[in-house]
Amino acid sequence: MDVVIAVVVTLVISVVLTLLGANAYNKNQARQKVQGAQEQARQIIDDALKSAEETKREKLLEAKEESLKTKNELEKEVRDRRSEVQRAERRIQQKEETLDKRTEAVEKKEQSLNQRESRLQKQSAEIAKLNEQRVQELERISGLTSEQAKEQLLDAVKDELSHDTAVMIKNMEAEAKETADKKAKEIIVGAIQRCAADHVSETTISVVQLPSDEMKGRIIGREGRNIRTLETMTGVDLIIDDTPEAVVISGFDPIRREVARIALEKLIVDGRIHPARIEEMVEKAQKEVQNKIKEEGENAALEAGVHGLHPEIIKLMGRMRYRTSYGQNALKHSIEVAQLTGLMASELGLDVRMAKRAGFLHDIGKAVDHEQEGSHIQLGAEICRRYKEGPIVINAVESHHGDVEATSLISVLVAAADAISAARPGARRETLETYTSRLKQLEEITDSFKGVQQSFAIQAGREVRVMVVPEQISDADMVIMARDIAKRIEGEMEYPGQIKVNVIRESRATEYAK
Repeated sequence: MDVVIAVVVTLVISVVLTLLGANAYNKNQARQKVQGAQEQARQIIDDALKSAEETKREKLLEAKEESLKTKNELEKEVRDRRSEVQRAERRIQQKEETLDKRTEAVEKKEQSLNQRESRLQKQSAEIAKLNEQRVQELERISGLTSEQAKEQLLDAVKDELSHDTAVMIKNMEAEAKETADKKAKEIIVGAIQRCAADHVSETTISVVQLPSDEMKGRIIGREGRNIRTLETMTGVDLIIDDTPEAVVISGFDPIRREVARIALEKLIVDGRIHPARIEEMVEKAQKEVQNKIKEEGENAALEAGVHGLHPEIIKLMGRMRYRTSYGQNALKHSIEVAQLTGLMASELGLDVRMAKRAGFLHDIGKAVDHEQEGSHIQLGAEICRRYKEGPIVINAVESHHGDVEATSLISVLVAAADAISAARPGARRETLETYTSRLKQLEEITDSFKGVQQSFAIQAGREVRVMVVPEQISDADMVIMARDIAKRIEGEMEYPGQIKVNVIRESRATEYAK
């Protein structure tokens, strides 16, 4: 037991000693490693310091080299600048020398000019003296002073220039008038040739064909109630005479006449003719005519080349399809005037669209002049203002018969186109007896005035020219005579449109060269 304890104690002591020795060995090893690491660190630091010193030396050398290079470049640039400045100084010096030479030359020229000027002044003084002597001698010889001679010369030159100027102005006026007349005729003839419009005969009746004479009795009705209802509803007269298979509708309002014609034709086709049916057919005919009026207005605007019109204006223009004046349809006349105005405007370089619009609307007042008070000119201008037409169109409407002064060339063209359309062959019809009687009456009225030498009715009775005796009628009397003649024509005659009265007083002086 004691041996075991001893062995155990020995083992414990051995282990303890072994552990102590191992610990001491590890400490020694650690100390050696620390020392080695410190030495290695010192070695690295020394190497880094050496490397830094070498880098520093290299950078210093590079900086010195760069500084030296820059210094050399600056010195070279300074040398170049100096040489350039020296060259500029030499050029400036040369220019100064040249300028000095030029200044000397100019001074010499000035001296020469001064000398010449002094010589010229002396010569001028001598010439003035000689001229004065010459004038004095001329005055002595002619017996006139210089002012008198100058006045005589100016008067002679003035007379000669006045005569030449008058001759030149007269020739120019004649040439300009001839050229203008020729050009105007070419424009008008060209427009007439390029525009063709048909015409219809003026009529106040419409004829409705019947399937048989038996239909006449049905139209009249029991005790005439059917025909009375139809006449009352349409405002026309139905003439049922011995004409076989025909009924005549008479009335001065073409729209009412058209309504009656359509209603009567519908009743004939339907076969049921009695007052209630008549009222129904008349209402349908009125609607149909209104639609046709609108359609006619649209077609007319399209044919005339006028766009953007107010719908009410289109309806009013459509109503003119049923208006005629001396056989000329009012709507066809408006289309023709629009086309003529547009053609002439294109020749003169004016606004063709505006010209066509003014020509198309110039007689729009005729659509309502039989229903409202006032002339078709006043009513037309009022309609154009109401529907916001432009000032050119309004002026064209007001001035196309000369009631208002034209303010634009388009207004003048509209008046010319209106006259062309109304006066062209075949446009309007008038019986020969009525026509000659009107012209004869017109000339008789003008010839009856005291102081009238001759009178001529021209332009189909639209104008009368009155030649007066200048010794009996003065310029002031002409105005009064023209007014008196116009008033008498208005009171004694019936005529379409208006008649222009032109009183002409002419004085002549005649002499013979022998």
